[in-house]
Amino acid sequence: MRGRHLRRRARGPEAALSRIVERYKAVEAKCDAVVIVGSDYTDVGSPTELSFNARIAANLGAPVLLVLTGRRSDESGGRSPDEMRQIADLAVPELVTAHAGLLGIVVNRADPDQLDAITSAIPAAIPASLQARTPHVPVWAIPEDAFLVAPTVAELLDAVDGTLVKGDAALLSREALGVVVSAMSMENVLARLTEGAIVVIPGDRSEVLLGVLTAHASETFPTVAGIVLNGGFALSPTIETLVSGLDQTLPIISTELGTYETAKRITQTRGRLSPESARKMDIALAAFEQHVDTSRLLELLDVSRSDVVTPLMFEFGLIERARKAGKRIVLPEGTDDRVLRAAGTILSRGIADVTILGEEIEVRSRAIGLGIDIGRATVLSPFDAVLRERFAEEYVRLRAHKGMVLDIARETVTDVSYFGTMMVQLGLADGMVSGAAHTTAHTIRPGFEIIKTTDGVSVVSSVFLMALADRVLVYGDCAVNPDPTADQLADIAISSAATAAQFGIEPRIAMLSYSTGESGAGADVEKVRQATARVRELRPDLAVEGPIQYDAAADAAVAATKMPDSQVAGRATVFIFPDLNTGNNTYKAVQRSAGAVAIGPVLQGLRKPINDLSRGALVQDIVNTVAITAIQAEGIDAG
Repeated sequence: MRGRHLRRRARGPEAALSRIVERYKAVEAKCDAVVIVGSDYTDVGSPTELSFNARIAANLGAPVLLVLTGRRSDESGGRSPDEMRQIADLAVPELVTAHAGLLGIVVNRADPDQLDAITSAIPAAIPASLQARTPHVPVWAIPEDAFLVAPTVAELLDAVDGTLVKGDAALLSREALGVVVSAMSMENVLARLTEGAIVVIPGDRSEVLLGVLTAHASETFPTVAGIVLNGGFALSPTIETLVSGLDQTLPIISTELGTYETAKRITQTRGRLSPESARKMDIALAAFEQHVDTSRLLELLDVSRSDVVTPLMFEFGLIERARKAGKRIVLPEGTDDRVLRAAGTILSRGIADVTILGEEIEVRSRAIGLGIDIGRATVLSPFDAVLRERFAEEYVRLRAHKGMVLDIARETVTDVSYFGTMMVQLGLADGMVSGAAHTTAHTIRPGFEIIKTTDGVSVVSSVFLMALADRVLVYGDCAVNPDPTADQLADIAISSAATAAQFGIEPRIAMLSYSTGESGAGADVEKVRQATARVRELRPDLAVEGPIQYDAAADAAVAATKMPDSQVAGRATVFIFPDLNTGNNTYKAVQRSAGAVAIGPVLQGLRKPINDLSRGALVQDIVNTVAITAIQAEGIDAG
């Protein structure tokens, strides 16, 4: 409820309430569930506002999840358990009086050292009458995290009307965790530097600028988030040349403002939790998932489950399953910023343990510069002497029949794809995800040579999990086999059905061709017909149809005309394309034209999971692929 409704309320709360109910009913009719955010009062100290929100909830029949802030209104610190109980004493009776149902209570930004005490104190504020109707009202407390309210360097740049004059623009996304104003000698400034601070330096204090840049590069000083040069002073040509020659990417911002105004604007800037701040979103989600029992919350809501699976729902399910699997995934491309950002997300949300390949100092320094926490990641050099020798000996053993010798093997295994694959082979990692900076062939060739195929599988293949607006389909093979034979096509179909089942998709296989049933002839159609027969022979338990055209496989109306008696036609979930040309173009066409989220390629048929990324992969693509790889590893262990 925002400005317009509040103005209506000012003219009369009953009129405003009627209008809100009317508009809510219009929305409710179109949705399975509606989340209502109350009006933007700053604290529970406004009983009139809270009372009106309670009346709204009661009239809409919406249960209330009461969110209380664990911080004092003046931001002087966290509230004590007794203070939180007193606040609940004021808030809960307002809900009871209005006959609004209390779903639960969440204390946000709570003192991290008082979580148990707070959740124990608040239930005393729940009246006996409410406890009789709703016993065991849950109380959760989410701890304060200063990072979530920290502004990014980009937000501070806007706040001071600044201009980026030096440094890497990508580092503007880093959060500033403090401010140091350089109104003192360089020695005293350096003594006050803290990790992630923004440093305000008068533009004519070049000696302080050089000192801070040197400290930032030093291993014995904290790394800062950025520098703001205030006063509008231009650097002298000599200092400009010196700074330009330094090997540093730290953002340096220039502003016309004076020192006081610059410092004031910076200290008054509050960070925003927005989709653009991936690390904040990760930390916030991780905190919610850790401290709020989401399963219990959904039980209390009693929202009926829909058969619809949206891309977001599917991605969330992947993350949840991967988290429970507890696997270690190796990421060979440690020099790619996208991989580092993805690693930060994976670690903060507990999706998997991560090993990153690269030189440790370089990888960790870049992550710090990007404001990414990979502290819990293992960073390994592909030139590690002990592992290199061990991997080379294993590679010689596996490839002796091809004439492999130790000297060549030592060089081969320093390639990040071979090194990562060998980690999986020897059990040092459960799976590998690569390809953001390498070709598909470079990524998967070591898997063919080292991991090899699962027993009973003749060909390694791939699928894309195509998350449409309301369901998830499986497309194969769209990335590996250019022109599979009939037997290979059958193998791909069986592997794809297993992959579909592993990800909660009931496999109904459509063997695609340009004709349906017996209507066509020719070598291409015959290959699909033979492949379909082979699937039925090998796996009579699988629902499979072919040859069949895409429209007959996907559209129930078309299927009713072309194949009315088929169990698959019109209901297919696994689409097997006759060749790579057809499959690759189709998945891209659906991705672009239908707005589908294409997750993959997911490799199948290897004894242990190795997965390839598109070189245009986004951070979320990498995160999803790591989750998929962890789930595949879990399936292999279970099998």
